[in-house]
Amino acid sequence: MPHAARAWTALGLGLGAQISGTVFVSAPAFLIPLLHTERGLSLAEAGLLASTPTIGMVLTLIAWGALADRIGERWVIAGGLALTAIAAFAAVQAQGYVALGLFFLLGGAASASTNAASGRVVVGWFPKDRRGLAMGIRQMAQPLGVTIAALCVPQLASGVGVGAALAVPAVLTAVFAVACAIGIRNPPRAPRAAAPDVARAANPYRSSGFLWRIHAVSVLLVVPQFTLSTFGLVWLIAEIGMDPVIAGVLVGVAQFVGAIGRIGVGVLSDRVGSRVRPLAWVAVAAAAMMLLLAGLDAVLRATGAVPDATTGAVPDAAAPASSGPTVLAALIAAGVLFVIATSVVVADNGLAFTSVAEVAGSAWAGRALGAQNTAQFVAASAVGPAVGALIGVLGFPLAFAAVALCPVVAVPLIPRASAEHDRL
Repeated sequence: MPHAARAWTALGLGLGAQISGTVFVSAPAFLIPLLHTERGLSLAEAGLLASTPTIGMVLTLIAWGALADRIGERWVIAGGLALTAIAAFAAVQAQGYVALGLFFLLGGAASASTNAASGRVVVGWFPKDRRGLAMGIRQMAQPLGVTIAALCVPQLASGVGVGAALAVPAVLTAVFAVACAIGIRNPPRAPRAAAPDVARAANPYRSSGFLWRIHAVSVLLVVPQFTLSTFGLVWLIAEIGMDPVIAGVLVGVAQFVGAIGRIGVGVLSDRVGSRVRPLAWVAVAAAAMMLLLAGLDAVLRATGAVPDATTGAVPDAAAPASSGPTVLAALIAAGVLFVIATSVVVADNGLAFTSVAEVAGSAWAGRALGAQNTAQFVAASAVGPAVGALIGVLGFPLAFAAVALCPVVAVPLIPRASAEHDRL
């Protein structure tokens, strides 16, 4: 098979593998409205359950990356997905929240294989001037996976049951485990005998602080991303008063738009010849979007255009003659801004991922990408319970405003473009 065909095949299968893993990791977040409104769990408790897959990922990401450095990407991806499928099928049969959380944890630990290895296989097959595009396509996996979960999980969970909803990621991960085992080929790399000496001599964490800063920036930028992916649906339904089906579709649309946006940002980074310059632009935009969401929520509540937080009804202060148009306008405004904000806050991942792989080099890419994802998912694991508790105490507007501080802090930490070096 020609080099270009292998590259695009690896990209397609890597994308599919990451999508299926993301559906599994994201599915618990879309159970939050059911668990909170119908089964009595607090937002903090439901958020903790939704965070268990990312906690599992944190425990194994670097190990999967090191294994990919040693044996290649093909069997790491295929084997990890097979284990994820087993955990997902076990979760379908789970009885009680403790057992469900345990299988979420184990499945998340297994699905971490695709995060480090699928990114590594993509950057390994594509040349530098097309890596932004390729990684932008690959990074579509996260919003596309969330889209699938948003469209399937809430409806199946409320209509058929939690087990039926979890069957979706179980089937997807099983299918792609087989497909990746058959179709993925490991990219070319340096001769194995030379690899240990190269790795010791060119440890990118010792030669500069570039990777440490990118990891820190990514941790801060993941907070608004996971805030909206975890609590966006419940915000639209419980806070804004949107119909659950419409809200689920809107979340899916937002994630799809975000996926397309990642490609655009990746192409932009190829054009400007830098990953970190567009990363700074995204950070500024993310802060602005979270503040706009907070401001919109506060204004809508102050004007009585959204349901009362305690009763779920539009306040009597709203004039009967105008309450219908006012509520409709509020729903439209919230929906449009939510789509834009969700698209913006997910745009940084591909840029940071590509930058980490290029600076780390082929001998360290797996471990560096594992460390990148570990740092991100440590933060993501904390977002569920922490932001859930923050919303419970302060309400959505102030919680969104607090989350906006994270990208603000990230901006001065982003390295200069002159510090970028391609070692792949």
